[in-house]
Amino acid sequence: MRAGLVRRHATEQIFRGLGIAAIAVALGFVAILFIDVFRKGIPAFVQSNVHLSVFFDPELIDVDPAPARDQFPSDAEYTAASLKWQRSVALLNWNTIVEASLRKAAPEAGDMTAREILSIPETDARHEIREMFVANPSLLGQTVDVDVLASANAQNWIKGNIDRSLGDKQQQLSAPARALIDTFVENGTISNGFAWSILTNVDSRSAPASAGLLGAFVGTLWMMLIVVVLAVPIGVAAAIYLEEFAPKSRLTDLIEVNINNLAAVPSIVFGLLGAAVFINWFHLPISAPLVGGLVLTLLTLPTIIIATRGALLGVSPALRQAALGMGASKTQMVFHHVLPVTFPSILTATILGVAHALGETAPLLLIGMKAFVASVPATPLDQAAALPVQIYLWQGNENRNFFEPRTAAAIMVLLGVMILLNGAAIYLRSRLEKRA
Repeated sequence: MRAGLVRRHATEQIFRGLGIAAIAVALGFVAILFIDVFRKGIPAFVQSNVHLSVFFDPELIDVDPAPARDQFPSDAEYTAASLKWQRSVALLNWNTIVEASLRKAAPEAGDMTAREILSIPETDARHEIREMFVANPSLLGQTVDVDVLASANAQNWIKGNIDRSLGDKQQQLSAPARALIDTFVENGTISNGFAWSILTNVDSRSAPASAGLLGAFVGTLWMMLIVVVLAVPIGVAAAIYLEEFAPKSRLTDLIEVNINNLAAVPSIVFGLLGAAVFINWFHLPISAPLVGGLVLTLLTLPTIIIATRGALLGVSPALRQAALGMGASKTQMVFHHVLPVTFPSILTATILGVAHALGETAPLLLIGMKAFVASVPATPLDQAAALPVQIYLWQGNENRNFFEPRTAAAIMVLLGVMILLNGAAIYLRSRLEKRA
């Protein structure tokens, strides 16, 4: 007996040790994942800015004075004249203004070509300066300090994302441009700051350094709102009916089997279903958060139904019997006594299901949400991107030196949203358990 007891204790210790080792290994892999993502992503939140003294040279900005409202008898005529003036301003070569400002900051760059010197600031610098002039035409003839983003290639050189020992043919910038960037860094013309643009700008192909996540973030919020509004009430109501009210028959057995099967269906199948039904049949707009939300609703419904039924099954039969014994109807018993007890579990399962849908990419690709969209969706019917799809697009960008850190930064934002959802689930569950 003593020998058997020793063996059982030894087996128990081995089992506990294996369990602790398994948990440690799992946490270790999670830690490695987070460390790798943060190590790559944090540098993306640092951007290089070029500080310029821009002179709005009247010889280069050769346009008529901006129209004034009192010069026209009606608002329509004033608007037409203003638009015509803005078109004439847009036709000017604003790159010459940017080039002159850069040459002023570095007199030693006299032998550099315009293309070489303009490779340092981002391509949208000319648009920023033009918009400043359109908003305030009195700047003509004045000098104004302006901060513009450094180009993606310039930031790669500054941050060391590209090996400086490589030859000129393997570099993204010419040798004079690289030398001028180093000079600008030394004299303070180029400095680093927090990359607000990654959070406040939409995606951009013409100006990669200014590409941001705002459009994808808002599109994701629209989709999650649709999922919560549709999947939660439908899923919970279906689970309550199947568990509490539906008669036991072959039909209900068939429904239960299909729900369990749908929970195991690959997510890409839901994307095919959404493309066939919502786009081809109902003719809803491609790449719209509404379609994405409907597809993710179908994906989330089985999870919510199964979790809600499990929570209802966990309620003690004594509670049901006590409610019925006190004269409550079956509906009153379910909604006044059983359902409040299951609120914490249902809420947790719902938020975790929504968080799972938040990270899905495959079904969104099949409904056209991989399209390049450089705008913030104002309604669920507007074209939009999503955070998982934006990560997918940035990962495949040809300028990997610049977009690999940005991809990791986008993953950090997505993980942050998911952690917030999970934290909300834990907090609300604890509050509801205390009330119960």
